[in-house]
Amino acid sequence: MRHRVAGKKLSRPKGHRTALRRTLVTELFRHGRIRTTRTKAEAIRGQAEKLVTLAKRGILAGESSPARELHARRLAAGRLNDPQVVQALFSEIAPRYRDRPGGYTRMLKLGVRKGDAAPIVLLELVE
Repeated sequence: MRHRVAGKKLSRPKGHRTALRRTLVTELFRHGRIRTTRTKAEAIRGQAEKLVTLAKRGILAGESSPARELHARRLAAGRLNDPQVVQALFSEIAPRYRDRPGGYTRMLKLGVRKGDAAPIVLLELVE
């Protein structure tokens, strides 16, 4: 039974799974959309949403206390691979969703992959 077991293992060891999730989230923020399998998209969707919320709160807290924004940036940098993506998250992506209470990503089904019939989706940031 899988009661209270969070996350998907994606048939990978822990280090590989962590690196895969980190890379997918980084590329989602870099390009605005990624084409991947439905299982991988579901696995990273929550992390992406939480990082946008972290950036939004960091920007709002940074208006009164710059140290809080710095703390939020460091937390985001620990979860993303690229410092330029962290910069883009705080300067471009988070301000775009300033008035939105959640739901920053959307999943569009594209069909199945030809080789193994895996369901493919387009995970993108909502405009």
